[in-house]
Amino acid sequence: MTLYKFKKQFLAILLTTVTLLVSSLAAAHQQKEAYSTILFNDRTHNIEVSHRFYIHDAEHALVKLLNKHADLIGSSETQQEFAEYIQNKFRLLDDKKKLLPLGSVGFEVEGKFFWVYQEIKQPEVLTAVYVKMAALQDVWPGQINQINVEHSDIKAKSKKSRSVRISEHDDWQRITVD
Repeated sequence: MTLYKFKKQFLAILLTTVTLLVSSLAAAHQQKEAYSTILFNDRTHNIEVSHRFYIHDAEHALVKLLNKHADLIGSSETQQEFAEYIQNKFRLLDDKKKLLPLGSVGFEVEGKFFWVYQEIKQPEVLTAVYVKMAALQDVWPGQINQINVEHSDIKAKSKKSRSVRISEHDDWQRITVD
């Protein structure tokens, strides 16, 4: 193989590698996900919900939703607006499909994340919950919201966890908690 052919082949491989790397980084940035945890707290007998969003994604979404500059780190007004938006996009029903009206506990910035907190007293008897989480799906149809549910299994004397991933086209998701 001549030196010219070697250089040409090497350059082609290098360009292909760089192109694949750049496209994979761009695709990784486009992956929109948020995480929520529903915790059945045995100590307080509350259902505690925490929602976690990347600040970068949330600010981009707020620009589209509110048509204005969004600063989740420095603006308490923007933080309040985003927290209210999240609370309006998350719904929890009991096993009889009756709304569990979650109250706001607050919100905070922690590193690269924005957290929104909600809670409600736990019903005496509850075998399942139905959950709907549509946050940011009106901005990005590909948005995935993962819901993790943690509760105690009294019979097994252990903790149980279940998860569901909710996309734009998903209906209410039923999660057993008995």
